[in-house]
Amino acid sequence: MTLPLSDVRIIAVEQYGAGPWGTLQLADLGAEVIKIEDPASAGDVGRYVPPFQEGEDSLFFETFNRNKKSISLDLRSPRGREVFERLVARADAVYSNLRGDQPAKLRLTYDDLAPINPRIVCCSLSGFGMTGPRASEAGYDYIMQGMAGWMSLTGDPGGPPTKSGLSLVDLSGGYVSAIALLGGLWRARREGVGCDCDISLYETALHQLMYIGTWTANGGYTPRRMPESAHPSIVPFQAFATSDGWITVACAKQKFYELLCRTLDREDLITDPRFVDFASRDVHREELLPTLREIFAARPTDEWLTILAGAGVPHGPIYEVAEALEDPHVAARGDIVEIDHPRFGGVRQLASPLRLSGEPNPLQRAPQRGEHTDALLTDLCGYSADEIAELRDGGTFG
Repeated sequence: MTLPLSDVRIIAVEQYGAGPWGTLQLADLGAEVIKIEDPASAGDVGRYVPPFQEGEDSLFFETFNRNKKSISLDLRSPRGREVFERLVARADAVYSNLRGDQPAKLRLTYDDLAPINPRIVCCSLSGFGMTGPRASEAGYDYIMQGMAGWMSLTGDPGGPPTKSGLSLVDLSGGYVSAIALLGGLWRARREGVGCDCDISLYETALHQLMYIGTWTANGGYTPRRMPESAHPSIVPFQAFATSDGWITVACAKQKFYELLCRTLDREDLITDPRFVDFASRDVHREELLPTLREIFAARPTDEWLTILAGAGVPHGPIYEVAEALEDPHVAARGDIVEIDHPRFGGVRQLASPLRLSGEPNPLQRAPQRGEHTDALLTDLCGYSADEIAELRDGGTFG
């Protein structure tokens, strides 16, 4: 079986995190992703992110750019534009993660590129989208978590506004843009006409308010921070301190709550009118939770993990990151892969969660800046060696 996207070619005007994360998903599925790196800025800024960084290589860049190709190209120069348009003529999509006003300025929209390739899909991932009063503003994950209300929901009650420990808006924006690009590509192949995809981090973050957003928009709901990272309405569904650490318990169904009570030898908590169903437990959580906290605090984490696993109660340990990577399930599923790198040696990374039947994509390290320039211009664009030398002498590649 061939790789799912082995017949897809994407020209990516991308840098740093959100955009490269989106195209990484496509590259891991076999798409040919060609990064356009601006020589004026020495390429993707992700190459220079510390702490694990030397020269133009960093483990940050490796994380976001495996399985891709790189061409160094000045899109603002006439000859650079000429090269770009030759690439577009042979591509399925142009992907960018710039400010919302930049695709039009750099002529990366469908209207700009349709005369060259009417089937081209032009996907823009920006902070606030390509229209609206904030289109020209820079947008970053931290900003979006604040503006979309996430930071008002996260952390302990009474604490300062708190962001997630991960850049979840950036990562989600990458996933959303990849889905949009594939939707546009499917339609283009069916109907012969490409399109623009206008994806914003802000709308991604708003959309991920999910039921909290629905409750607030319809019922005047006022979200609040919950102690111990508790679910806003399902009880118990949160972290509990043990005698030597923490665990999570998630009773998302009535049967799990009843299983938990029987496991704790507290069947009286099943029949107590205050706790008989979801709604009752939500109203009386401050009467139920102290009892559960006292029970869980009496034994160590490992003992609780064994007890709850044997009972079939949904639960999990709360790991440090290093512990998470050492879980036996991670090893069993092959969730850590190693890629050879000329500077860093063997680079261990997290495997793609996109698992389809067939042979997986043989992983390649992230490209050196401009590593594939000559090969792409020769094989894909039809330039001769003399023409490439002329372009290089003229500063097209920096």
